[in-house]
Amino acid sequence: MPTAAIFDCEGPRLTAEEKAFFRDVDPWGFILFARHCENADNVRAHCDELRECVGREDAPILIDQEGGRVVRLKPPAFPAHPPASVFGELWKLDPAKANEAARLNGYLLGRMVSDLGVNVNCVPMIDVPQPDADPVVIGDRVFAKWPDVITTLAHATIEGSIAGGALPVMKHMPGHGRALCDSHFELPRVCNSKRDLQTVDFETFKSLRDVRMGMTAHIVYEAYDAETVSTLSSVIINDVIRGEIGFDGLLMTDDLKMKALGGPIPERITRSYEAGCDIALNCNFTLAEKKECSGHLRPLEGKAAARAAHALEELGPVDRTDTGEAYERLNTLLKPVKI
Repeated sequence: MPTAAIFDCEGPRLTAEEKAFFRDVDPWGFILFARHCENADNVRAHCDELRECVGREDAPILIDQEGGRVVRLKPPAFPAHPPASVFGELWKLDPAKANEAARLNGYLLGRMVSDLGVNVNCVPMIDVPQPDADPVVIGDRVFAKWPDVITTLAHATIEGSIAGGALPVMKHMPGHGRALCDSHFELPRVCNSKRDLQTVDFETFKSLRDVRMGMTAHIVYEAYDAETVSTLSSVIINDVIRGEIGFDGLLMTDDLKMKALGGPIPERITRSYEAGCDIALNCNFTLAEKKECSGHLRPLEGKAAARAAHALEELGPVDRTDTGEAYERLNTLLKPVKI
């Protein structure tokens, strides 16, 4: 039985000690960063060695390949894709073409990663940006300002991603659009009312609650739980994400090493499980940190295991024909808005 965790490799490729660690701990999945993605051959070889460690050919391997500035597979080795905001700009001119372009973009991103052995892409970002939100954290990573447009373009992206062989992860639950600072470095606090959050921020997640995987935000929502960051808050996980939003898919934390979370790393892992998260996402841990936290990992069992299995069942056969015509069509669709 795998543990309810996702890890990454500290350097470009696994060391013998890391291989032994992953064999022993058997994490549910792995995540890639740019250091693992120098070229296609490196990515394929790394995916193979990660899965070999845990002895599961379908072990999830995740990546953040949103397009725009948040990508791990970068030119010139890999094609560039536009940020989500470009599709929102096209929506203003022609909603039907924007929908087609978003689906095609999702498909091509899915094909790009799945052709290399990666089977989960952490898209789409469906936070609803508010006027004072941090421009770096949100900015051009979101499709638009309006929940209905975000939902429509995100749905198209999700369909395309699955057709391209990459399972989607919607983020960041229950909504990151009001954060005034970057949770990589400090803890955002949102002081808006429940009504504000329910009628704006939660809307996109409610509309897409049947997506099979989601990721938490590291934010304090004072109207619900003024004391505890969302990822570690049973009120946010159980009452809001599982309750008000109605999401019953696999819920993974955002990166537990981010500075928005205080306290020792093993404690963060334990508290995220206790709050109700299914999977702990442990990025950029040193080997010493991995070993330190290994005793705090839980087996993936019960409802969390069922959710994980349900998520992986969504991957079907993928047509691996050449993507040249699809890229040509995408470029034609985006011509009125592409920079």
